[in-house]
Amino acid sequence: MTYFQKFKANISDIELPEKFTFPFYYQPHQLATIATSELQEYLENQTDFEHNFGLTEEENELPIGKMFGVLVVKNQQNEIGYLAAFSGKLADKSLPIKFVPPVFNMRTEGSFYIKGEKEIDQINAELSLLKKDKNYLKLKKTFFKLSKEIEEDLTQERKKLKLQKKDRKSRKTNGQATLNEVDFNNLNKELVQESFNDQFYYKELVEYYEDKIAKKRSELTLFEDKIAALKKDRREKSNYLQQTLFSKYAFLNQEKELRSLLDIFNNPAIKPPAGSGECSAPKLLQHAFLNDYTPICMAEFWWGISPNSAIRKHKNFYPACQGRCKPILAHMLEGIKMDENLLLENLAEKQTLEIIYEDDVLLVVNKPTEFLSVPGKDISDSVYTRIKEKYPDATGPLIVHRLDMSTSGILLLTKTKEANKVLQSQFINRTVKKRYVALLDGNLTEESGKIKLPLRVDLDDRPKQLVDFVHGKNAETDWKIIKRENGKTKVHFYPITGRTHQLRVHAAHINGLNTPIVGDDLYGNKENRLHLHAEFIEFSHPTTHKRMSFTVAPDF
Repeated sequence: MTYFQKFKANISDIELPEKFTFPFYYQPHQLATIATSELQEYLENQTDFEHNFGLTEEENELPIGKMFGVLVVKNQQNEIGYLAAFSGKLADKSLPIKFVPPVFNMRTEGSFYIKGEKEIDQINAELSLLKKDKNYLKLKKTFFKLSKEIEEDLTQERKKLKLQKKDRKSRKTNGQATLNEVDFNNLNKELVQESFNDQFYYKELVEYYEDKIAKKRSELTLFEDKIAALKKDRREKSNYLQQTLFSKYAFLNQEKELRSLLDIFNNPAIKPPAGSGECSAPKLLQHAFLNDYTPICMAEFWWGISPNSAIRKHKNFYPACQGRCKPILAHMLEGIKMDENLLLENLAEKQTLEIIYEDDVLLVVNKPTEFLSVPGKDISDSVYTRIKEKYPDATGPLIVHRLDMSTSGILLLTKTKEANKVLQSQFINRTVKKRYVALLDGNLTEESGKIKLPLRVDLDDRPKQLVDFVHGKNAETDWKIIKRENGKTKVHFYPITGRTHQLRVHAAHINGLNTPIVGDDLYGNKENRLHLHAEFIEFSHPTTHKRMSFTVAPDF
């Protein structure tokens, strides 16, 4: 069966790219764009499979958007065509012939995975019955009730022991002051005997209760040992299933070198992330190498409703993910000439850093877009390094707060440790007033509002952020419209907190403004720049304590 699809459009005049697409940051080549358009036309009209992408209100199934990909290839007859794939699985678990097959089909009838799943399901069913067993539930209730009663009684007895000890001490003190030596010695013997009697009674009581509760505990243990044994069996079967699955997922490169997930991630302490190998990019390249196709360019796009945590816009192009795909694609694309990694390009190199205010302890600068606040992993040029070079005798940490690399605008720095501490305290206590200007890629219907969406880093795709109401940190933003024009909306953002990518995520997320900032290459569409600018700041001077404010208008 061939999955090689010929272009419907005439592509004879389009020049082939000299290098393959760098999958983690790219602008799709014209051929990939055309292939994407043809695949999207198919998705809009297909009847080959059933999956609720959340694009209509009629379907009852849970809506789930999905990543699709196209890989433009040259076959052995030198024909140019493309392959198509989707990430994960479709709701109906079908494998439509429009799309290349998975690297490993774990759900083949009679496969070890299906068999293993059934065994685990059986264990889960047994566990469920045990946990619902009436005798077990009654024993648990009786045991915990008895344990509580015993602890309460023993607590009261310990309190009585303390009071009796205090009473004996008082009687002994009084006896020393009022009794003769013989009577005092008799009293002392009496007090020692009372202490012994009290301790003996408490010890006997503890032993009685331990014996009483031991009988209930042994009955309960019979159930809990069975439950623990089943859980252990389930864990071992699940681990074996997972490890076997990892070994079955094996990926080719252009030299036909095969490496499994276990070889690729090559760290016994870290399991490959869930879903590794199920993304569209590895599927596409695997099929190309299996059939001796030459990869030319590729693109991946989102189809359907956005998930609740991440930001995905219908039909937008997206790079391959860092956590799951980067190690796999590093092997699969080994030896293939790719476009340059633009993320490593120092765009700040030819830019100047404008100082808009300076005194003995303070600096206020206007940071250009695509200029790091502090040195990065691959690029050292930054506001920090420039200022450190200009002021080598500055004693403070210099940086008080940060702006994203792509965000332009006002940034505060200090020359002394003391000034830095004072200004940082103002940021922590939220006495610093900030205002940002952003141009959003769409029309907002409301005039103002507040966004409260907690954020955390996407561990599988750094540096992107996710909305997470369980593990995320509180993030709040007030906003107000400045004007609407040409299908765009200019707004003021007033961040209450200062989380990474806060304004970008709050603008783009489906439960925020659902309208990305123009030029946002992480959460929207790439343009000449990210249209986000730190326009205004107000704070108290760290030594004079006078309120100061600065305004720098954006260039958009």
